[in-house]
Amino acid sequence: MQKKSARGMALEALYAVDQEEAYSNIALHRVLEKYRPEKLDRGFVTELVYGTLRNLGAIDWVLDKFLKKPLAGLPPWIRNILRLGVYQIIYLEKVPDSAACNESVNLARNYGHAGTVKLVNGVLRNVARNREQLEFPDITRDPVKGISVKYSHPEWIVKRWVEEFGPEEAEKLCRANNEIPPNTVRTNTLKITRDELKQVLAREGVQSVEGRFAPETLALEGFKSVGSLAAHRSGLFMVQDESSTLVGHALSPEPGSFVIDACSAPGGKSTHLAQLMNNRGRIISADIHPHKMSLIEENAARLGVEIIEPVVLDAAELDKNFSGSADYILVDAPCSGLGVLRRRPEVRWRKKPEQITALHDLQVKILGSAAKCLKPGGVLVYSTCTVTHEENIDVINEFLNHHGDFQLESLAGYLPASLSTIPGTRTLSRGFVQFLPHLHGTDGFFISRLRKK
Repeated sequence: MQKKSARGMALEALYAVDQEEAYSNIALHRVLEKYRPEKLDRGFVTELVYGTLRNLGAIDWVLDKFLKKPLAGLPPWIRNILRLGVYQIIYLEKVPDSAACNESVNLARNYGHAGTVKLVNGVLRNVARNREQLEFPDITRDPVKGISVKYSHPEWIVKRWVEEFGPEEAEKLCRANNEIPPNTVRTNTLKITRDELKQVLAREGVQSVEGRFAPETLALEGFKSVGSLAAHRSGLFMVQDESSTLVGHALSPEPGSFVIDACSAPGGKSTHLAQLMNNRGRIISADIHPHKMSLIEENAARLGVEIIEPVVLDAAELDKNFSGSADYILVDAPCSGLGVLRRRPEVRWRKKPEQITALHDLQVKILGSAAKCLKPGGVLVYSTCTVTHEENIDVINEFLNHHGDFQLESLAGYLPASLSTIPGTRTLSRGFVQFLPHLHGTDGFFISRLRKK
């Protein structure tokens, strides 16, 4: 087994995210599997990676104050060593400045030359000496700029949210996006009840707290990794956010039904639908990516789900294969993912405003194709893990304008009544809800329920 410092492991993951456009969770998992650190180091590596990425905008803003040349012009390894160092100095009170500086210099020796070693040492010590004098842009004077820098979100995203929610709510949303999300899982009720799962996990030393909204959800703490838990390997639960779990309840397919999950990989929602159907009926789990079929199959096998049929299929052409045949259809559409920034903080820097228009058009096309597959009286649920109106309610309104044989149907009775008292989900009885991290403590999710007349 290779030996590497916690900071060295974190740097390796940050480099993969920065230069290879890897997702942070995948890059981190790869590094942790490669070096297999002890629990303490594992936690520190995770903190360094996610903390640096969540605060990347603010960190780069600080570095620009202390660098004579643009940060982007530095070699990638050195750039990320500086970011890692500034994160420790500014945000981690328990890490002495001397340790942050010295360890960063050691990394620079491994990945740079004498000049870059001197640069890292000088810049980080300068930041440590002058951090109390740093003044971030005033949020009250310029909310967009101030929120963007302080909470590390691109200005175009902040501008949207300030205009839609107001400065105060936009700031709360951005702050929530930088908080550590809970490790939420969905109980596999085909094998065990939630109370029984809590007891099983407790015997493995895992603390669990029941979810706020979904009856199968638990939030877990005190474990090394999900894969290390016997309860996971034996298929007693599936990792899934609470808002995502509620998508299945919004559809609530009857046992024995024919269901299509139009954009299904890696199978989280398909397997939940199978649970709700008591493993009776038929579920087509379609996805456009052939390499994701194995993920669906593996999850179904681990959970003991027997009614899922993985199919490689373009959701925009679903009707060519299943016209007028389905009792229920789930369209969990490809989207901008702006509702899951707390789980994938790097995504915020990869999105562009023009992508939202293109996604809207694709979503409308997928929804139109799915509609042709539904029997009269059938139910269609449309969901996304984003918070933009163009990808959510605008898609529904455009769809309804062109499909007079469909109507929104109340979600009351399918989702908890308590949601109707919270902003964003007060529209429960109107057939659609918008979950927001700062209001619901979940990922940002849109869910709507439609019925074919």
